[in-house]
Amino acid sequence: MKAHFKRVPAVDKTFAILDLVSQSKEPLGVSEITRALNFNKSTVFNITHTLADLEILKQAPDNKFGLGIKFYLLGRASRIGSDIINSVHPYLEMINQKTRLSAFLGTRSGLHAIILDKVDTAFDIKISSEIGMRLPLLAGAGGKALISLFSDDEVDKILFQNRLKRYTRSTCVDKDKFKKMIKKIRMEGLAVDKEEYIEGIRALAVPLKINSGNPQFAIWAVGLKGQIKNEVIGQYSELLKKIAAEIEIRLTDE
Repeated sequence: MKAHFKRVPAVDKTFAILDLVSQSKEPLGVSEITRALNFNKSTVFNITHTLADLEILKQAPDNKFGLGIKFYLLGRASRIGSDIINSVHPYLEMINQKTRLSAFLGTRSGLHAIILDKVDTAFDIKISSEIGMRLPLLAGAGGKALISLFSDDEVDKILFQNRLKRYTRSTCVDKDKFKKMIKKIRMEGLAVDKEEYIEGIRALAVPLKINSGNPQFAIWAVGLKGQIKNEVIGQYSELLKKIAAEIEIRLTDE
């Protein structure tokens, strides 16, 4: 028997906004949402900013809204997942099988890289992190790959407002050198972490250049120093870049 209840209009409007934003290829502003749904502008303003505060939506610098990190995490938790997670997961499995390294898909939320998905099937040894785990954006291969997707002005703003924290003896704490590092990643399509975040741990990451309406995404492979020796970095790098190119084509076609 269906329960009797009083429908909450604010919830209906919230999901209408989420549905609209999720179907849009580009972030939407409050005025655009208001016109599309014929809602009161102040209602849309309050709902969108509340959702952004909850990280369900992400507010862009131009005050437009796209899907936020928690939207993707909720989708992952429900086993339905987003198109991106479903599309990328087989490639994470491929990386794990071919390199025996732990493979991750992540996105940016504020000053953190958030793990959305992983494949870390145990071989002899593995590096494991949990889905939803937050990593510093300004350290490690994944964070640098994500930052490489920003404009120069955005990178300058982040570095102006934040200091580079030293995690190990290899961490880059010079802002000028860091910016040169980001430019090199843009050119080569690859970020490398040789014990910059954690002693004894190395990582390789590639940014995913997909629809600008989405948050930034990157994939990375992590292992012990003995697993990512200098002589295999070139081989693993080419594999990751090839996979990134395939993912970009697949998601663009979709």
